[in-house]
Amino acid sequence: MRSGVEAVFGDAEKGFYVVAEIENTIAGGLMVTREWSDWRNGWWWWIQSVYIRPEFRGQKIYAKLYGFVKARAADAGDICGFRLYVENDNSRAQRVYERVGMEASHYLMYEESSEPPA
Repeated sequence: MRSGVEAVFGDAEKGFYVVAEIENTIAGGLMVTREWSDWRNGWWWWIQSVYIRPEFRGQKIYAKLYGFVKARAADAGDICGFRLYVENDNSRAQRVYERVGMEASHYLMYEESSEPPA
């Protein structure tokens, strides 16, 4: 995982991180990556690696992070929307995402994983 995080810091094309800080303590963060949409002629911003430290949960940290991301997207001008994936059984996170205005997509996600290159 560390090498993947370092890769983002080393190449802005891979994405960027947003962190929330409370009294000099990292309370949580997320990563944003991009996906081009030919249908919409714009970029989807994928929100990934969301984590809020347990002692800061329930304090609307994600809402603040998401608000920051949305403001940055508005400045960019070519963002057509936001997406994220959440585990089917993580109902707490799903409620958080719904409270900030996101809704479940009509898409299912399929994947085939392979080992990342060394």
